[in-house]
Amino acid sequence: MSHTRAVLLVTHTGRPEARAAAHEAVALLTEAGIAVRVLAEEAEDRLPVGVHPVEAAPGAAEGCELVVVLGGDGTILRGAEIARPTGTPVLGVNLGHVGFLAEAERDGLSYTVDHVVRRSYEVEERLTVDVWVFRDGEVVATGWAVNEVSVEKAARERMLELVVGVDGHPLSRWGCDGVVVATPTGSTAYAFSAGGPVVWPEVEAMLVVPISAHALFARPLVVSPESVVAVDVGARKPGGVMWCDGRRTVDLPPGVRVELRRGALPVRLARMHRPPFTDRLVAKFALPVEGWRGARYGEDADPAT
Repeated sequence: MSHTRAVLLVTHTGRPEARAAAHEAVALLTEAGIAVRVLAEEAEDRLPVGVHPVEAAPGAAEGCELVVVLGGDGTILRGAEIARPTGTPVLGVNLGHVGFLAEAERDGLSYTVDHVVRRSYEVEERLTVDVWVFRDGEVVATGWAVNEVSVEKAARERMLELVVGVDGHPLSRWGCDGVVVATPTGSTAYAFSAGGPVVWPEVEAMLVVPISAHALFARPLVVSPESVVAVDVGARKPGGVMWCDGRRTVDLPPGVRVELRRGALPVRLARMHRPPFTDRLVAKFALPVEGWRGARYGEDADPAT
């Protein structure tokens, strides 16, 4: 029995460049006999043959080989949100600025579609973070993130008072603008802007990065992926707000506890090629590498001698 191949196409329809790229991708995919699903909210009035609208629900990518995303990192995060419940890999084509999560660029769209048609890609899993908000011991909200969860002050003129703990032990109290708990994938996003380290994607860890903390000890931390990070919001100070990947938000009244741990479900990214992460850093941040003398010296030397 033959089964029709299908992909879910997610794009930023508010941008003319994205709409043009979507039309090109649809034409290339349908010509190759691959059915294309699009989100109903992004669908045009008249869709080409082979294109089917679906609601942006947890099962939107069910039965699809890939979720192909045309846009910047924000749109790719949206695609990951849709793809995660079904474990469908996400393939991002960058139409934004940095596009750290993207696998390809706009000018290589036909090349990318060709890889999809030939199934010429690999899939890697990225660690996520699950989060629970407790009030008086009861769960009042939950969430998850592939980049980061941030606890931030809600009012610009007010500072948050947070007590952070790891694995059931208190670590420090910070008067601050907030704290970011990030994955290695998110280490080049908000956590990076807050002064956190860049962590290679192969490293399994969680980052805890305070934001503008008034404290002697306020350094970024790298903790085990099996650790539980707890953030207590001061009961006598104004509350804050929690953001998951900068997309989903929860109000945090005074006195709540936010607990974060390794996500139960990873996000799966499709990769057409696997260049070293160092090369990706250099390319995305336009890092100066003049003076580099090639491969490391003593590459063939025996370290035991």
